[in-house]
Amino acid sequence: MKTVIIYASVHHNNTKELVCAIAAENDIDVVDATKITEKDLSGYDLIGFASGIYFGKMHQSVINFAEVNLPENKDVFLICTYGGKPVFDSIKKIVKEKQGRIVGEFSCKGFDTFGPFKLIGGISKGHPDKNDLDNAKTFFKELERRK
Repeated sequence: MKTVIIYASVHHNNTKELVCAIAAENDIDVVDATKITEKDLSGYDLIGFASGIYFGKMHQSVINFAEVNLPENKDVFLICTYGGKPVFDSIKKIVKEKQGRIVGEFSCKGFDTFGPFKLIGGISKGHPDKNDLDNAKTFFKELERRK
């Protein structure tokens, strides 16, 4: 099964760390949507989109990438280093428009530096931690097993 994960990671690179942990144990291509804006995804069986929160939705670069590059009728999984799944709504709409199917969702804490919490180093400082990384790897192994 040929897999790619498209991600955006800024500041603390917590999303990049999570994606790279999954890719290190699997044969997965990784694309940084902040650097690469176009890629032919038609040859992939499984496509992942990963990001933290950015004004209540996935990073705009990931959304833009999906709008331009996601082929129709693809299986998609979502990863969020934010701690909540409402952030997935913006990307789910694009997948639905392209007649894709969401086959899995993973969410964990990120390195939170929002608002007043930034002054004390973030309320989730230190995430993703080893447990988050292990859970993400397990999540992907389960996706593979179901395919």
